[in-house]
Amino acid sequence: MNYLAHLLLSPEDDLSRLGNIMADFMRDVELETLPEPVKQGIHLHRSVDAFTDSHLIVRGLRKFFSPARRRFSGVVLDVVFDHFLIRHWSKYSENNFDHFVENCYQDLWGHRDLMPERMEMVVSWMIKRDWIRSYAELSHVGRALDGLAGRLKMDHGFHGVIVEVEEHYPVIETGFLEFFPELCHHVESLNKH
Repeated sequence: MNYLAHLLLSPEDDLSRLGNIMADFMRDVELETLPEPVKQGIHLHRSVDAFTDSHLIVRGLRKFFSPARRRFSGVVLDVVFDHFLIRHWSKYSENNFDHFVENCYQDLWGHRDLMPERMEMVVSWMIKRDWIRSYAELSHVGRALDGLAGRLKMDHGFHGVIVEVEEHYPVIETGFLEFFPELCHHVESLNKH
């Protein structure tokens, strides 16, 4: 899952939200030095990613991508799922979407002192360019995916993958709508322990 999903599935406190994003920036971070809610957020992020990557619906959606792009389909689906989460926000949250995003940006930026340098830079861009809200538009999702493709150091056919998302948009949306409630249930069951 991508940033919006991780933030929504996080407990509603600033340090947990920080940890849910920090999990993607753990190089040179000493886990044991972090506050407990941040550590819990990191563990939740990892559990969400593992559940998502191994889920039969998500694995089934990967087959809709061409062989040249299939190896990146998990990353593509993570970003595209945030697009669908915005489209269907009211099914999964009672919070006003814009207020939720603003609160998350404030929570994250308020703890930039705990962020590794790369994370601080990325979160700064996220807020300035309003990445989360921009995912409502598929064209912005395409630009974000091309940006990811541009950072890959290997030969790949990842650029322009949004064309394949558009081609299979209804089936990916249906898959998301079947999968995301199961992910929410998974997170709820973790919180009960």
